[in-house]
Amino acid sequence: MLTIYHFPQDEAALREQLNRTVSFDSDAQRTVDEILHRVRTEGDAAVLDYTERFQGVRLSDMRVPEAEIEAAYAEADPEFISILEEAFSNITAFHRNEAEQSFFYERPGGVILGQRVTPMERALLYVPGGKAAYPSSVLMNAAPAQVAGVDEIYMSTPCDAEGKVNPHILAAAKVAGVTQVYRLGGAQAVAAFAFGTATIPKVDIVTGPGNKYVALAKKQVFGHVAIDSIAGPSEVVVIADAGAEPEFIVMDMFAQAEHDPDASAVLITPSAELAAAVQEAAARLAGTMLRGEVITRALTDNGAIVVTSSMQEACKMSDMIAPEHLELHVDNPWEILPDLRHAGAIFMGPWSCETVGDYFAGPNHTLPTNGTARFFSPLSVRDFVKHTSIIAWSKSELARAGEKIARFADHEGLQAHAEAVRTRLKHL
Repeated sequence: MLTIYHFPQDEAALREQLNRTVSFDSDAQRTVDEILHRVRTEGDAAVLDYTERFQGVRLSDMRVPEAEIEAAYAEADPEFISILEEAFSNITAFHRNEAEQSFFYERPGGVILGQRVTPMERALLYVPGGKAAYPSSVLMNAAPAQVAGVDEIYMSTPCDAEGKVNPHILAAAKVAGVTQVYRLGGAQAVAAFAFGTATIPKVDIVTGPGNKYVALAKKQVFGHVAIDSIAGPSEVVVIADAGAEPEFIVMDMFAQAEHDPDASAVLITPSAELAAAVQEAAARLAGTMLRGEVITRALTDNGAIVVTSSMQEACKMSDMIAPEHLELHVDNPWEILPDLRHAGAIFMGPWSCETVGDYFAGPNHTLPTNGTARFFSPLSVRDFVKHTSIIAWSKSELARAGEKIARFADHEGLQAHAEAVRTRLKHL
């Protein structure tokens, strides 16, 4: 199930095994292109048609009534509500530290420069609800949007063939203060909020994970709206030393692999003995898991155990992958942290399992995948704000620097740019 590779000897085979892509198959591309075109041109009628086709229900009202949200909250297990509330408090507290302030400063000559930070007006939080429902995604999307000060926060999640939305998702929406919930899923939901329809508002940003059709739709509507990122299958890399606990590692690899057959889980270690122990434990325990078939397929197709010559080489190998989640099962994780540059989230030590980050710790679990952690960041307050430059130039400073500016424009061959300054200089 898990093959052991030796780096760098087996580098070519390892790269082939761990090859990740952000491309989409042509059938999915055609399907999404058709959905986007119809929703953009036909509006609500197309949304309702696709909802009936893919979700199995002809909706009379696309929005979930607030009474239904309240009922889901009231009927939920009180202990679960308490857990949701504590988790949301942790997530909100973390994101408050990301809040940015506008700034202004004065230069000689009466010039004032600055940057104004303003929240976006409307945001769509997409929450998966097909094969599995993720109330955690509600909390993780809502907290940074609220901290940023977004005026109108909408949520969309698929309903079942009876038009019902998963009650755990609705309970989480209540905890997170999200009242405008739509029972729409897939590319048609993304398109509806990206373009707007007669009954669905056009938003400024779409965030949240989904299947390949949702991911491709987000990619296609980028430019009409902002997006957080294009999410791919989940992935984890574990760096471990000889003293690590094999079963901790195996369960953390399983935790990613159970998401999807396309998920990836990789152990990197300088210890051949640990590598063998993890390989044996994974083979022994996979059959005991409820999603054992999914785990086995994911680890067979996209998993690996990599034996390196040193911990420094292990860090280099991890940076090559740039994983969504990186766990450090080592004696002193802070010691090797400076050697690691590329990861969506780093979990320090054996007690900081990735599951803690998924649900409870506070940092966002919406993370860059497919190696995009080299240049993308986790979902944050910064995704829900925009920055506007402020320039207040004075008459005296234009008199001092105006001709320099005009000559700069001359060198770019832009006459009107230069004359816009020189015309003002004539009035001084």
